[in-house]
Amino acid sequence: MRRTFRVLLALLGLSVGLAQAEVALEGRTLLNREDDRVVWRVTFPPVMGTLVDPVTFGGNSYVGVGPAVYAVSAEGDILGRADLPAPVTALDGASGAVRVTTQGHGYTEQFTLKAPEAGLFIPVQERAVLPPDPAVTQWLSRVADSFPDGEVNRWAESFPGNPFLALREAQQRQKAGDSYAALNNVRRALSLQMPFPAWTRLAARLDTAGFPTAADLALERAKRDAAARGLDPEIPVSREALKAYGDPVGYAATLISQNRLPRAEVWMSFLRDVYPQFEGHDALYRRYAALLEAQDRAGEAEEWRQFARNQRSGSLYNLGSDDTATLRDTARLATLALLLSLVAAMLTLSARAWRSQQEDTRTFGGRYRSLWQRPMTRARLNLMSYASFSERLMLFTLGAALLVTLGGWQWANQTRQGLLAPALNMGTYGGGWYAANVEDLNLRVTPDTAILAGLAAQLDGDSTTARQSFLQAGQDACALNNLGVISQERDDKPQALEYYRAALALRPDLTAAQYNVGLNPAAPGTDFQKKYRPGQPRLCYPDRRNMARMVSGDLSVTLRRDLVNPLNFLQGDPAGQRLGWVILAAFAHLLLMAFLLLIPRAATSARLGRPGMYRMLAFLLPGAGLLSSPWGGMLLVTWAALVTTLLPLTGLIRFPLLVSPQDPTTRNLILTALLGTYIINTIILSLIEAQYLRRKREEK
Repeated sequence: MRRTFRVLLALLGLSVGLAQAEVALEGRTLLNREDDRVVWRVTFPPVMGTLVDPVTFGGNSYVGVGPAVYAVSAEGDILGRADLPAPVTALDGASGAVRVTTQGHGYTEQFTLKAPEAGLFIPVQERAVLPPDPAVTQWLSRVADSFPDGEVNRWAESFPGNPFLALREAQQRQKAGDSYAALNNVRRALSLQMPFPAWTRLAARLDTAGFPTAADLALERAKRDAAARGLDPEIPVSREALKAYGDPVGYAATLISQNRLPRAEVWMSFLRDVYPQFEGHDALYRRYAALLEAQDRAGEAEEWRQFARNQRSGSLYNLGSDDTATLRDTARLATLALLLSLVAAMLTLSARAWRSQQEDTRTFGGRYRSLWQRPMTRARLNLMSYASFSERLMLFTLGAALLVTLGGWQWANQTRQGLLAPALNMGTYGGGWYAANVEDLNLRVTPDTAILAGLAAQLDGDSTTARQSFLQAGQDACALNNLGVISQERDDKPQALEYYRAALALRPDLTAAQYNVGLNPAAPGTDFQKKYRPGQPRLCYPDRRNMARMVSGDLSVTLRRDLVNPLNFLQGDPAGQRLGWVILAAFAHLLLMAFLLLIPRAATSARLGRPGMYRMLAFLLPGAGLLSSPWGGMLLVTWAALVTTLLPLTGLIRFPLLVSPQDPTTRNLILTALLGTYIINTIILSLIEAQYLRRKREEK
């Protein structure tokens, strides 16, 4: 009895002692006090960000620091760090686990932390999708870079889980001539854990510091972490996102500029494996192929060129990642050419009718006074009413074509802006940042939109919601493949195989379904899936054409919808609104041309004659005097297109067109073709003039 009493008394004393121990923040220092005595302390510098009050769980203390959570043992040692997608705002340890709340711009997420592991790393139970935000993705390197050289060792001891501090130590050891200690620091940096953007940044710094083998290992760690977080080579990545993810494109371009082929080869292979669809990849692939060719490696250069050509599959008209820019420049060229054609045609027809209109309106007060004295009659005698029906039909056709090209210009701008949205160019889908940003896009409700929503839910681990979204897409090959993935993950392989075969029946070239049935399709994601996600089925992702339908719809459908409600043209950014007013003006002009088709001709061609001004304009503007024939309209549009391509040389146009006349060969071809239009026009006009003079002589 006495022994039991002494044990209870000892336990009571221990509990009182533990109650007296307290872990709390004072300023930027985490203190462990016991009986007003500081047992240990950990100071977090201001560069690390805002601190969140700590919680104690499992004998360890957890404190939020910027976009991370640090675990500190009862002895004051750093046990690990959890890297999160946004700054930490709250910690809770009362639910049987450490729950973390993070808050970004317009979204909030919650994560559950697991026990610290080797490599000073705290795993997160949920999927943590890192946004393309340098403040989050490059947080570790920014913290390490903020310390002066003389304090690197001290802070590296305080925060041993930061590889960038270990690398700075290695560089200092290397400068001091202690290569062995430098290599030890590099090994310690590689033994730690961090997200793929930090690994990519560390690889570039290791490369620059003269540790190429360590850089290769860091890139391999980056690939594995990216695969674990759901990044896929089939999903496009913007240059802004890649800058936040360590800027591998910028570093590879620097290596190519320096002709450092062995290192450029490593980084280009990294880009090909993880980010083959990065924005502007065509230009970098061509530069790298040129470097290989200069090093007498023509076979490899051609392989890279072929790889670049393969990346165009799935884009708009297979034009590659610059498809919307190419379509925009094409629409600009066509718009300016058609506008010039219309102006030339109307000037020429007006010159022919000018004298006859003056005679016909003399009895009504003249050309200008009749506008208000006899407005209806004056409208009947407008300059275009003297043109024949075929000529007015040609004007209407040119006006309709102008409206279509303006609509295409607007559509290309809107599609380009939508496809460059950060939420669609981060290498993956899902997560709080993605959900907050994709809502701002106002994507159209299509089967592709349902697939995108299903992919985000599937990657986030919500297979029930994902299945519902894929079912909403209907009989779509991509949706069927993803339904098969869900079935396979639920160990229903017969059902999964049925879905895969149904997907292949609809699209035999669907690489994801081919991979899932055991084939080995040649696609960027095949090798990546095999190596870094072995045994897992392959999801199908929307290609660029599907994305274009989501953000702006098909051109024909969009144009018909906007013509029904022309106010739609005035939506969007200021540039789009300005172009919208031009489209409305073109629409009004087309209606006027349609009205002119209903007005009887005011005079015959014999009465109009061939005034000198008309003859001169017909010669200077090839095709403008031949509008009664469709071939004349084609000649006029061809001439206008050739003249338009030369306008950038005058400085009148400051935006790019489809064809650049800066190249001497291209410019000479354009000038030769332009001369050809004048020759053809002169021959035809000479024949018409001879026929006109012969008819005049016969009349006399």
